[in-house]
Amino acid sequence: MGKVFDFKNECKQLYLPPNTPTLIDIPEINFVAVTGKGNPNDADGEYLKAVELLYAISYTIKMSKKKRSEIPDGYFDYVVPPLEGLWWVEDGGDWQSKSAYNWTSMIRLPEFVDAKVFDEACNEVTKKKKIATDKAVLFPFKEGLSVQCMHIGSFDDESKTLELIDAFISENQLVKDINKSRFHHEIYLSDPRKTDVSKMKTVIRIPIQRT
Repeated sequence: MGKVFDFKNECKQLYLPPNTPTLIDIPEINFVAVTGKGNPNDADGEYLKAVELLYAISYTIKMSKKKRSEIPDGYFDYVVPPLEGLWWVEDGGDWQSKSAYNWTSMIRLPEFVDAKVFDEACNEVTKKKKIATDKAVLFPFKEGLSVQCMHIGSFDDESKTLELIDAFISENQLVKDINKSRFHHEIYLSDPRKTDVSKMKTVIRIPIQRT
């Protein structure tokens, strides 16, 4: 049985940063992504439906070797990477109001996934799982220069980690570069259904530029 590729272990600089801020330059990575708006905690909201869709497509692609007569070129077995999210509010919006959140929820795709593989997976999800896939897109994202830090604990306590990131940015003569194409970015390494809230791990990444 061949080795199963795990992005978290093979790309530790992206997924397992220390709990002190560090500078990193992120290359272009392909994702399956869904963009929406609203409180991510709403039981019947867009966000949870988006997450369901992302995992349905991601696992369909992962299992494509077993389910299709034609294996995608370059296919390798892998662990589905963690859920990620880009977050923003409109100009003048209030970060304290989760209903004002805009987000792109996404999961990394392996390099062998092209438009053909992606479309086939979407068609299979629609047909077999009866889930509409029209909101899902193949999303190449080049994040570029960023500061990241591991946050341990509740999402509601992220301000403490963001303060560390802000201090690092200031001390190193950097400036935040959050705009319409660069966003507050989070990577969710823990399953909140199975992990004590005090031990949850989330990578927080903020885009920057040098002064």
